[in-house]
Amino acid sequence: MLRQDDLKPVIVEDGVAFDLPGVTIGTAEYREGPTGCSVFRFAKPAVCEVDMRGGSPGLFGGYPLIDALFLAGGSLYGLEVGCGVAGEILAERNTAGFMDIAVVSGAIVYDFSRRDTLIYPDKRLGAAAFRAAAPGRFPIGARGAGCSTSVGQIGSTRFLPEPGGQGCAVGKLGDATIGVFTVVNALGAVFAEDGRILRGYLDKETGRRLSLEDIIRDFPAEAGVIGATAGGHTTITAVIVDKAIPAVDLRQFGRQVHASMAQTIRPFHTPLDGDILFSVSLGEEPLAFHAAVAAEFASGLARQAIHRAVLTGPGMTIGQS
Repeated sequence: MLRQDDLKPVIVEDGVAFDLPGVTIGTAEYREGPTGCSVFRFAKPAVCEVDMRGGSPGLFGGYPLIDALFLAGGSLYGLEVGCGVAGEILAERNTAGFMDIAVVSGAIVYDFSRRDTLIYPDKRLGAAAFRAAAPGRFPIGARGAGCSTSVGQIGSTRFLPEPGGQGCAVGKLGDATIGVFTVVNALGAVFAEDGRILRGYLDKETGRRLSLEDIIRDFPAEAGVIGATAGGHTTITAVIVDKAIPAVDLRQFGRQVHASMAQTIRPFHTPLDGDILFSVSLGEEPLAFHAAVAAEFASGLARQAIHRAVLTGPGMTIGQS
């Protein structure tokens, strides 16, 4: 049996390339899981608001001003990543003065359904990801926290889940740069902009993908087993803006983006999901647009990020949006 102490962190260096000032990102994995985490390290303390929905969230911290943020697999055990990140910041600062305490937030997904190991992202993996943080790179697909995720998982023997993953999209709105980073492990299926089902609820008898609405109508017995995977689903997301947004506006900004993701993941925010979105504001220069306008732009990026998460194979790279 594999022991956590025997595992060696693997740093992931490929992925989407982009320019997002004020943040560096490190991704590390335990390939034996497989499972992993990504750590976002901020050049200066960042304003952060949390929008938490669904019945099974796994939140670490949730502070209004943070030094770092992480997205990890491993269910509640993966929250240990935050302690590893905080420990690295403590070692760098070499002081435990009250105003110098490391402030870290993060969230996890349940990723044990598609693997038979008990390995989880721990303090050592979080520390390794933090130390590896570099500008302008985020692995997509079955990487990091998305190594063993899935979509459309209801516990049915006929309607099979399909691989999830993690994705990102970064774009410019005027002189502001906005990045969306997400790990998709949803109960729901993932839909294209034209309404087609891209991933999830695959009928093994016909090879077709159905919506949960269709399954409930046409195969009620299959839909009745949905409780078998209660709590095993979650989509966690970070939306990062390199401009200053007041906390009260940032909170509504995050809610708007989070709500928009229900166009792409359906159903979303169910009692069996633990969806969490962090909206992060960097920099001192104010955003030139109203927060509602920025949120609409970020919502489009969020849809791109979700699609990249589930449509990208390991090691593949997509250019900046």
